Parts: sequence; structure tokens; C-alpha cells
Amino acid sequence: MNGKPLKFRPYARLLTMLGDQLIKNEQVALSELVKNAYDADANWVKVDFIGFDENFRAGPGAVIAIEDDGHGMTADIIEHHWANPATPVKLLGKKGQKPKTDKGRIIQGEKGIGRFALLRLGRDVTMTTRPKGQADENILELKLSGYDSDFLHGDGALFLDDLELDLSVRNPAREIVERDVSIGTRTVRRLPHGTRLEISPPAGVWSKEKVAKVFQDLTRLQSIFAAPDETSSSSTPDFEIVIYRDGEYVPLGEDVRGKLDTLLQDHSVVQVIGEYDQAASRFAFTLNGKQIELPLEDASISGLKVFREYLAERGVPKDEVGSLKTECGSFGFSFYVFDFAADAAGAYNLDKEDKELIRQHRIYLYRDGIRVYPYGDADDDWLLIDMRRGTVRASEFVSNDQVVGFVNISQAANPQLRDKTSREGLVDTGYPIEDFRALLQALLAWIRREPYAKYALRKQQKNEVEVFKENKVPTLLEEAIAAAAQAGVPSAVREKIGEATKQYKAERRYLIQRAETTEHLAGVGLSVEAASHDLMLAMQKVMGMIDRLILAANRDGPVDKDGLRNELTSMRGLLSFIQSQLKDMQLLFRSTKQRRKDIRIGDMVEKVSKIFSPMMNRNKIDFVLREEGSPLTAKTTDAVVLQVLLNLFDNAVYWLDGAQEPRTIELVLDGTAGTMVFADSGPGFREDDLDFLFEPFFSGKGEEGRGLGLYIARQLLERHEYSIDVADPDQRLLPGANLVVSFVKEHI
Repeated sequence: MNGKPLKFRPYARLLTMLGDQLIKNEQVALSELVKNAYDADANWVKVDFIGFDENFRAGPGAVIAIEDDGHGMTADIIEHHWANPATPVKLLGKKGQKPKTDKGRIIQGEKGIGRFALLRLGRDVTMTTRPKGQADENILELKLSGYDSDFLHGDGALFLDDLELDLSVRNPAREIVERDVSIGTRTVRRLPHGTRLEISPPAGVWSKEKVAKVFQDLTRLQSIFAAPDETSSSSTPDFEIVIYRDGEYVPLGEDVRGKLDTLLQDHSVVQVIGEYDQAASRFAFTLNGKQIELPLEDASISGLKVFREYLAERGVPKDEVGSLKTECGSFGFSFYVFDFAADAAGAYNLDKEDKELIRQHRIYLYRDGIRVYPYGDADDDWLLIDMRRGTVRASEFVSNDQVVGFVNISQAANPQLRDKTSREGLVDTGYPIEDFRALLQALLAWIRREPYAKYALRKQQKNEVEVFKENKVPTLLEEAIAAAAQAGVPSAVREKIGEATKQYKAERRYLIQRAETTEHLAGVGLSVEAASHDLMLAMQKVMGMIDRLILAANRDGPVDKDGLRNELTSMRGLLSFIQSQLKDMQLLFRSTKQRRKDIRIGDMVEKVSKIFSPMMNRNKIDFVLREEGSPLTAKTTDAVVLQVLLNLFDNAVYWLDGAQEPRTIELVLDGTAGTMVFADSGPGFREDDLDFLFEPFFSGKGEEGRGLGLYIARQLLERHEYSIDVADPDQRLLPGANLVVSFVKEHI
């Protein structure tokens, strides 16, 4: 049986359907045509709204003309490529030996469907194009305004091949000729090659605001950010887009690039500029000019909630981050973070106009220097920052409108990050796009957690110090009392101010007491957290023994006294262990009966090391205790010493978890010098963290940290006139974190 061969024969309405689906709006349509000019090595593109009034409302016979000085098209290219939708000519060039234009531009087009953008702008198209080195120009006409959007004809519908394009040659050329033309405020020599498109009648409804928005988007087609080596006196851009109306230049908006660059360079509180290196699985960047390398395994990245969640989705255990092999490719980035708060000081303080300009921009994505729409628009949240701030935690990221920046990808380094056919965003390619987004989210969360948090903390501290140094509250109260003492002020006012002063002092004493109580309770919680695993295990064993004894008691026959004795002895041992642990914890409970006394620090170290012993054994952590000189003692309370040691051991065990072996905690108690050096072989303190180690709520553990441990330790010690600081170089014992606790009374 012989089959009948068939061929696809699409209806003409496919043009409309594809245009609606692939080209979202006039902005995207114009950007597609401008990209064609860019690929043609044009120096400029002129968009002229002919027959439009001053508000850009189309009149009778209105035309949208788009002209460039690119290399133009031959009749052969028009017939065999332009007239054949989805032509692979650019794609073949990119995959072959010519992925770049003669000017060195990376070719943007590859799908061969950009001509559908024409139908988004109008139904009749006249294209005049003149290739380099030819005296004649080619004219192509496509007339579709006589048909409805479905191309119905009589009782049927037209097929795509029923539509005819008329191609003619005009010699000599009259449109694309060498002459002087205005491009914005400049006059340039028009070269005898390029293309002019005339589209009518205009589709959609135009307005001045819409044209201004389209112009704004077109000017962002290339990067709006200055290159690192670019100066303010840089020459005319190599690709310029201008808007005209009836042949007259329309200066829409202002050139804000210079002002934006100034804001980015001089008024942003955090500047992060660098790249993600996929081969090394790390970020390498400058942070406000300082070089930083941040591997994905670094706890400040792997400890972030947003990254931990992604690792879980990828099936990667958090302690095996090194096994994650990202598939997005390497990419570059630049992020600038601003402080919109009213109390931002100095250069960081922004006026209303500055903030409005910043809010017009987000994080752009550029492929080979050309923007991927709509990323970077003020209403676009392609990294899902606002979504997470609204549904997870607002403090996880800096507000989306406070961050301006861009990400650079390329066709060569990121082949799996591909544009959608609709020209709106990237294709969901699975792990490549998910890795890409997760890495950027992690970096932005790190920026919020680390440098921006430190900036905010410094600002807060400065404000608080100024309040304290200037004695603002008592001073204001004194001024209020003095003002109330003036003649004519009712006595009731004086009485109220006096009562407010009294209540303020009482409330201050109360809050200080509450803060001290809370700090003690934090130590109790830490002790319970550290010991809870082993206490629960011991109690489970005791419960199991009791169940066995109950079963034995319910059986008939004689009692096995030896077995009973062994069970009870084991139970007593376990209960003794539980009692010992709870007794040590009880020392942390705040009690007015607890008086200062001479405490041997070595005894306290032994108690706390026992609490952490099971955790240290599980993580293969060696514990070394050395005593030098006379026994180290301090006149304080058990609670203070225990709480300091609990925090130090807790930090050390955390940072040694997953660190390279050998893992060690080492203490040196020097009774002669009155000091205790506490060290571990973990990653240690980052230099830029040193100023914040003892500040409340600052933690290097990512979102797992509370940021209270070292702060509470210092507060407790200082109340007893003791101190804790980072060890000097000659005091260091191990390559990780090294701290020195001095039990020598400080006399100021």
C-alpha cells in the first residue's frame, strides 16, 4: 500500500499568531528591529514617527520609519533568507567560523523570526535596503492592511504562501545615499549603505509617555553602566538610538548615565564587583575595593537559608557542598547597594531625586553586552528577591529597589542560559537556570548578611555612641526642667516633667536588670542545647531498663537477684550522669545567694568539656588542656565562668564541624599571667569581622548563628572587671580562632 506524501502548508494567520505569542509589545518589537541593526554593524538607528501629533497620536497616513547605516541586504539575502522565517543563517554563522560581526560584535539574532516584530508595529511594510559596494538599492513591499488579522478571504482563509512580497531594484539609489544627516544633536555623514523600514498604518495606540518608555528601554539595550576603564570624557557611543517626529529630533528624557555612574561610584554603601568561577566553585570579587574569594563551601554562603534550601532541592547534603557541580557556567557581576534611610550620613545620604533615579533600575542581565529583557525593569523581580522578602523573611535581602547592578553572561561561557523565543527572559533549562538564580540569590543574601549588616551596625553604633557621648536624654530632660521652671509655666507641667525624669531613671535600672537576666538565661539555654542529646539518650536507656523490670515482675517464678542488681546498678549510673549534668547547669541559674568567690578555672573547664565531650567525639575533635605557672583563679561566680566557656566551646565545635583534620581545641591556663587562651583549628575569624565579633546579633555562622555568644561573654566578664579579646600574633596557639580571656582586674 503506497502512502500519500504530505507537506506542511501553514495558513497566513500563523503570522498574527506568532507575532502575538513571540513579540509581547511595541517595546520588544522595536528592540528586535534595533538588534537587527546592531548585528548589521550599524553606528546609529533613527526611529521617526511621521504623521504623528505632538502627543504622538497617529494621524491619517501615519508611518513609523526605522533607519540605520548597517551593511544592508542584497536581493539574494532578501529572497533566500529574509523571506524565509526561521532562517538559520545567523545561527550557522554563530556556530561556524564567524560568531562575530566585522566590528567584533557578538551576533544577537539566531532564530530568524525577528521580522514578526514588524507586524506588531503595523500591517504594511516597505523596506529599502542597500548593501555595501552596490549602486542600486532593493525595495521590498509587504501589504497586509487589506486583510483582517485572520487573513480570511471570501469563505476561506489564505495560506501563508498566498501572500506575496514584491521585490524590486532601484538604480541608482535615491533613499540610501551618502549625505549629511542629523543624529540627535550631531550631524554625521550618512554612508551609502543600510536599511530603512516604513511601517503603516501604526498598530496600537501611541502616546508621548509610551514613546518615552520605549526610548528608555531602547537606550538600555546596551549596558548603561560605565566600563571599569571608561572615563567621563569617553567618545560618542558606537551604537546610538534616537527618536524623531516628522523629521525633528525629540530629546526624550535626559542623559542620566553620568549621574547614575556618580551615584554608583560615590554614594553606594556597598560595591561588589567580580565573577563566579564555575571551575573553582567560588565567587571572586572586590568588596569596596578589597579583594575577596568566597568558595561555596564557606560557611557564610553554605549557612544561608536560601542556599541551604537550594542544596536540599538539589539533593546535596549541607556538609558536602563541594560535591555541587553547577551547570550555569561562569559569569560576571557588579552590585551597588544604597541606604535609603533618612539617617544615612555623609555621601550615603540621598535626596528625593537621587532615590527616584535609583528606583528606576534593578539588576540587569546582559548577554555579550546586549540586554536580556525585561531583567532590570523597575517592576521585574527575576531573582525573586521581593517574593522571598514577602514570604520568607524581609531581612534576608536588601530591598530590591536599593540594589542596582548587572550580571554579564555570554553565548560562549553560558550556552545553557538561552533567551526565550518570546524575547522575554531566559528559557527554563532545569539545573543551569536554577543554579544561576540560586548563586545570585546566595550572593545577594551574603551581601545583606555581611557587608551591609556591618555598615548598618556601624551606623547604629555611631548614632548610639553620639547619644551616649552627648548625654542627649538626660540633657533634654534637664532642658525641659529648666524650661518648666520659667515664669508662667503651670506647676502641673513641672510636676509631670519631674515625674517623667524619675520614671525614666527607674525604667532604665529595670531594663538593665532585665538585660542581665536575659544574658544569664541565654547561657542556660546553650548548656541545655549542648547536653540535651546525651541526656535524652540516657533517659531512654533508663526507661528501657524500667520496662524490662516491669515485665520481669509480672512473670511467675523466682526473681533473678543478680540480673536485678545489674539492671539497678546500670540505672543508678545513668541517673548519676543525668544528675551531674543538671547540677552543672544549675550553676548557671541566677541566684541572689550566688556570691563572688575564688574559682579555679581549670575545674570549670573540666565541667564544660564533659558537656561537650560527646559532640567532640562524634566530630573527631581532639581536646588539649595545658596549665602553666600557678593555678589560674578568678574572683567571680560559677555562672559567669561557665557561661563564657559554654559560648567558647559551642563556637569552636560549630566551626570545626566539617573542617579538615586534625580538628583540635586547645586551652592554655596561665595562672602567673592571669590569662586563658582558647584556640581551635577551624577557619578562624575573617579580618573584616574583627571589629564586630563582640557586637550583639553579629554572627559569622550565616542564619544558624544568634550573634549573642561572644557579646554575652564580654558583657559578663566586663561586669567583673575582666576582659576577652582576639589573641595577639604572639599569643596564638592554633591556625583558627584564638581568644584571650584576662582575669586580671582592669583599673581605668
